[in-house]
Amino acid sequence: MEVKKVLLNESDMPKYWYNVLPDLPNPIDPPLHPATGKPLKPQDLERLFAKELIEQELSNKSEIEIPQEIREVYAIYRPTPLVRAYNLEKALKTPARIYYKNESVSPAGSHKPNTAIAQAYYNKKEGTLSLTTETGAGQWGSALAFAGSIFGLNVKVYMVKVSYEQKPYRKSMINVWGAQIFPSPSNTTNVGREILRKDPNNNGSLGIAISEAIEAALESPNTHYTLGSVLNHVLLHQTIIGLEAKKQFELINQYPDVILAPCGGGSNLGGIALPFVRDKINGRQLRVVAVEPASCPTLTKGAYAYDYADSAKMTPLLFMYTLGHNFMPPSIHAGGLRYHGDSPIISRLYKDGIIEATTLKQNEVFEAAVLFAKTEGIIPAPETAHAIKAAINEAIIAKQEQKQKNILICFSGHGHFDMAAYDNYLSGNLKDIEFSDNLIKEALKDLPNIKVN
Repeated sequence: MEVKKVLLNESDMPKYWYNVLPDLPNPIDPPLHPATGKPLKPQDLERLFAKELIEQELSNKSEIEIPQEIREVYAIYRPTPLVRAYNLEKALKTPARIYYKNESVSPAGSHKPNTAIAQAYYNKKEGTLSLTTETGAGQWGSALAFAGSIFGLNVKVYMVKVSYEQKPYRKSMINVWGAQIFPSPSNTTNVGREILRKDPNNNGSLGIAISEAIEAALESPNTHYTLGSVLNHVLLHQTIIGLEAKKQFELINQYPDVILAPCGGGSNLGGIALPFVRDKINGRQLRVVAVEPASCPTLTKGAYAYDYADSAKMTPLLFMYTLGHNFMPPSIHAGGLRYHGDSPIISRLYKDGIIEATTLKQNEVFEAAVLFAKTEGIIPAPETAHAIKAAINEAIIAKQEQKQKNILICFSGHGHFDMAAYDNYLSGNLKDIEFSDNLIKEALKDLPNIKVN
């Protein structure tokens, strides 16, 4: 019997996260203060973030130690298995080997606890009492609620309204772990009330939810804000995925030819790919592909420019691929992939041609998800299904060319709370929505006029 799962012992869990910043061929541009437009100083961020997280955000160390207290919580579900998708390969009749790193085994059902646990730990260590955050599909909000319960922190979550209504059991999950959750835009913040005054039926966006979470943090004592993607320290924490995967490939004397991950803000793409990207920067042959929804194609259609991370212009300006902080993405079911901007790290890698990007439509993504569920047994989250569809495309090409290749997917989460989306697909009521050029042009008009050297 051939090995289906490549497993590591808890003692094999990485003791250091990998920081790609020192290895980038071209550095990322610094974040700018939203009021002055000048490069941020560490102290500018202290009202929002724990000091050790700020240090990690700006660090030039290649390796940053994972504290024992964090590794003990990671051990609830880590190391996660690397799984060979034999049945999917057989259904496709492909010579390609398809592997998936199964992050859905975490308590929250996704990769998000990898950074939620770390952020909660550093905030607890600093004496923070409460955390606020936003969430799109609910995976990040669930993860932070779980981490908050572990470390005894109060957590307040603003969830994009359309996803809040599509996924009621995410709300239940967050409440079970003792956190509060509000549909965003909400009537609990000035930002939310103003948006609802102008548009009572506003479906929400991650940009709006971020604004609400930041406002709530700034108005509450002993409270910090947390972010589930985009920022450097978030991608840093997620690299435990790729570091484990490298060890697992070494155990079977293999190496991926192509790595595929869904890409919204960039956390799971960065998490699985960055430890391998270091090899590519040093000359190893490898393809890394970011998979975006056709309705929110940030890398493939966005502007590479400074922009705010939120709709109300409260956040630092980040140099990234963006569709504009006012961009309102369509209400597709892959809520975690509807953010208007990408991680500065992911953006720099894409700009320099080190990684690629592709876009997919909703129906083809769900078709791939159903095939995966029927062959491999796990129902994937809609976000994860983007990587699965891209992997199927790669496997079909390998079949046509009669070439063997190793395909690695970041299986970022299960779809157990996304069954309404599957019902829509199976009943033929799921619509393919592509971006509107005019909508993006309108959103990009409001980009800050900042010249970059």
